[in-house]
Amino acid sequence: MRNILAVSSIVIKEMYRRKDFYVLFILTVLICVVMASVNIFHDKDIARYLKEICLLLIWIASLVIAITTTARQIPAEKENRTLFPLLAKPLTRTQLLLGKFLGCWIVCGLALFCFYLFFGALAASREHHWPLVNYAQAASLHLVMLGVIIAMTLLGSLVFAAPSSNATICFVVVAGILLLGRHLNKVALTLPEPRQTILYTVYYVIPHLELGDIRDLIIHDWPPIPWMICAAVTVYALAYVAAFLIAACLVFRRRALN
Repeated sequence: MRNILAVSSIVIKEMYRRKDFYVLFILTVLICVVMASVNIFHDKDIARYLKEICLLLIWIASLVIAITTTARQIPAEKENRTLFPLLAKPLTRTQLLLGKFLGCWIVCGLALFCFYLFFGALAASREHHWPLVNYAQAASLHLVMLGVIIAMTLLGSLVFAAPSSNATICFVVVAGILLLGRHLNKVALTLPEPRQTILYTVYYVIPHLELGDIRDLIIHDWPPIPWMICAAVTVYALAYVAAFLIAACLVFRRRALN
């Protein structure tokens, strides 16, 4: 565990040195400026539209940070020729991957904390209430689903040749799941066999990332969802995280480093 934490700390320090942190800060400020420039938050309809746009920007920004940060981890170690010195130490390949995953996940957690903190504080100053439980549930499930995306991207970095191709494919897959994943079972009903069975199989195999998208709780001020459902979604997401990480470890063990 000490080795894993050491690798994850390197990822976090790298995040501070790169431009990602400054992009995060600028995006957060832009969201706050957009919300602060509107003086009609007493209109519930307008407030909903503004909150929906801001939360959509938070999701897009978090996906960009998660995928781009993770996609370059292993290729950057190979390109900088630091992979051999790392593995020459008492550090296994599995520990290296787990450390990279944990570091990227912590980075995304810090990013989400900044986004939701600024957004929630400004929304509370305008609407004069802050549904803290709704924000906690939305942020926690958002972070859990980002863990699935990080693990999937880490696996992709070992399968695809370049970070750019890996990031592009992951963006396409994640966007497809978020936009179309929940509707595949309905589409399958309209198809003949064997396409119906194939599409149903895809529907049950893919990780349903949309389960972590509960922005409507904040947008429409709905009551919090039961915590047992949050726990079930968390276990569901962690199962996919474990599956992707196990697959990544198996691929990394059998892959030549040169």
